[in-house]
Amino acid sequence: MALGMTGAMRADDEFFKGKTVTFIIPTAPGGGYDTYSRLIARHIGKFLPGRPNIVPQNMPGAGGLRAANYLFNATAKDGTVIAMLDQAVHLDFVLGTLGLSADPARFNWVGRILSNSAVLYAWHGARVQKIEDAFAHELIVSTSGAASRLNWTVLNNVVGTRFKLITGYKGTTDGRLAMIRGEVEALSQPWSVLKLEGEQLLKKHQINLLLQTGLQKNPDLPDVPRMVDLAKSDDDRALLALFSSPSTIGRSVVAPPDVPSERVAALRQAFAAAIKSPALLDEAHKLKLELDPLDGTTLQATIAAGGSGSPDLIARARQVAER
Repeated sequence: MALGMTGAMRADDEFFKGKTVTFIIPTAPGGGYDTYSRLIARHIGKFLPGRPNIVPQNMPGAGGLRAANYLFNATAKDGTVIAMLDQAVHLDFVLGTLGLSADPARFNWVGRILSNSAVLYAWHGARVQKIEDAFAHELIVSTSGAASRLNWTVLNNVVGTRFKLITGYKGTTDGRLAMIRGEVEALSQPWSVLKLEGEQLLKKHQINLLLQTGLQKNPDLPDVPRMVDLAKSDDDRALLALFSSPSTIGRSVVAPPDVPSERVAALRQAFAAAIKSPALLDEAHKLKLELDPLDGTTLQATIAAGGSGSPDLIARARQVAER
């Protein structure tokens, strides 16, 4: 038995040796997905058997669906192609999003670099000073991204918040400037980004933090409620937990389905070693990038469990997501 296992490990070493591993990125160059993908791509190869070369390849399109479909349907399933997919890929699957032909539970999840809970915040002069006020007063929210439009639409439909969604701004920078000018009253950003880009707004108490979208509270924000905290029943809580699930995936590395188990194990071990390595940690510190890693086995189980919702829950989710 020992000889057989050693032989298998050596065979796997030989498989990766001299090869190139392509790292698919679901967005254009620049931005969080690209930055985190390239960070892990620069380090993970050092810890794979045979030390293959890792080459990033941007594959934007269809809100991340193009990359997910390619990884699931078209690419080699031998460990030589890995990716970072859009964090909403599992929720898109549950909601039956048109154009997605991948089942995220069948991917081999390698590990998470960062969870990605967004924070909804409002200008200090808005009538909504805390999230409870949004049930009595309209809040004009800039929603430049699909995820934020979905979250606030769901809250309007499920718990009765009074968000008025404005979609005309190209990104969060434009939306934040519009808030300062008084054209809108609120917007959302990942906390890791907001505390850097909005540092002066926070220091001067010019914005109020209203709500977190993630299932887990950020340690920096113990007093800011989550979406699930607004639920009025157990059914509402299950529903809002489903819409909070993308934050758990965050910035994660994934391999296609049907990759041999020993290579999945090698990828997970390499990821775990890379994410703790002094070189990666030093680079992340210099780039002011937060890390919140989760091992691939736990991530895989979490995603599998997330697909076990009842038909009634899924049907209701699809209904309340309608804009």
